[in-house]
Amino acid sequence: MATFLQPTGLTLNHVNAAFVAGTTSTYTTTVTTAFSINGKFGTTLGAQTNTATPTTDAVTGAAFPAITSNNCACLVWGTNLAGTIKVAQGQIVATAAGVTTTVGAFIAAPPFPALPDDFCPMAYQIVRVSPTGATFTTGTTSWTASGISCTVMKNIATLPDRPQIA
Repeated sequence: MATFLQPTGLTLNHVNAAFVAGTTSTYTTTVTTAFSINGKFGTTLGAQTNTATPTTDAVTGAAFPAITSNNCACLVWGTNLAGTIKVAQGQIVATAAGVTTTVGAFIAAPPFPALPDDFCPMAYQIVRVSPTGATFTTGTTSWTASGISCTVMKNIATLPDRPQIA
C-alpha cells in the first residue's frame, strides 16, 4: 500500500499580484489577487494603482512603530479572507552605521513578523534608514524620501524561511 501525505489547509498566494511601491507612500498591483487561507478561498481584489498603504499593523492593529536612523525592518504585504490588503511590520533591528544619506550594511536579516491567522502573505520588502534619513513610518513616509532605502518588493507564493537581503 502506498503511503501519501494528506495535505492540511494551505495558506497560499495563487498569483503574482506584482506588488510595487507606488508614488509617495502608496502601492500598486497589476494583477487581481487570488489566494487561500487555511484551505479557504479568499475574496479577490482587482489591480490597485497608487492605493494608500495601510497605516496600522495587521498584527497589532496599532500604528506602525517608526524605523529610525541606522535601523531596518521587514514589511510583509498580504490580504485577509475578505480581500483587504494588510501590512505587518517585523522587529526593528540595527544595521551597520551608514554614511550621511547612504544606508548601512545589514548586520543580520531583519526577521519576518508573526502573522495573524487571517493573513495570506503576497510580498515583502525591507526598509533601511541612513544616519541622516528621516524617520520612516509605514503608510506615511515616502518610499523615496532622502536617506530611505526600500528593497524592491519580492512577490511570493508563500513566506520563505527568511527575508532575502542580497
